[in-house]
Amino acid sequence: MTSIYPKLDLIAARARLLEIVRAKAYREGRFVLSSGKVSDTYLDCRLVTLDPEGLTLFARLILQELREVEVTAVGGLTLGADPIAAGVAVASYLEGRPLRAFIVRKEAKAHGAQRTIEGELAAGERVAIVDDVMTTGGSVKQAIAEVEKAGAKVAKVLCLVDREEGGSRELIGRGYDFAAIFSIRDVRSSRP
Repeated sequence: MTSIYPKLDLIAARARLLEIVRAKAYREGRFVLSSGKVSDTYLDCRLVTLDPEGLTLFARLILQELREVEVTAVGGLTLGADPIAAGVAVASYLEGRPLRAFIVRKEAKAHGAQRTIEGELAAGERVAIVDDVMTTGGSVKQAIAEVEKAGAKVAKVLCLVDREEGGSRELIGRGYDFAAIFSIRDVRSSRP
């Protein structure tokens, strides 16, 4: 299958996605983050990943990051990774390189198959883990633990914005290939 998307202008796509992040997700004030840390900035990137243009640009940029990485599926911890994984799966199909999506539950279902991972994920499979914001990396580390417990290999970890508060550094130190589309410095720089 060949791509039905127009060719992606990486510079223009990144610039437009950064505009969307700044306009929709970035806030200044006093916030308690999911990690428990207090911050003077907040990134509600679900407002980007649930936006049609934001998700499309992010998904296509993720596919660019994965162009040299052999993976068959993409996913992460619910709720932050859910729209991203679905968006990448759709974009990958439209670009002619289909990747499946999967979701890692925070805890196993108490009924039915009692799975922690929803979607197809086989032992030995190479996957990418995605998230919207990286702070301490708690969500990503939980997703990685479940995926590895299922026997899959994490070939790449990607996020929209790295707050640069230790999570990415720890993942890299543990040997994971990590990339962020933007750093918090990118988001803060040239604010109107």
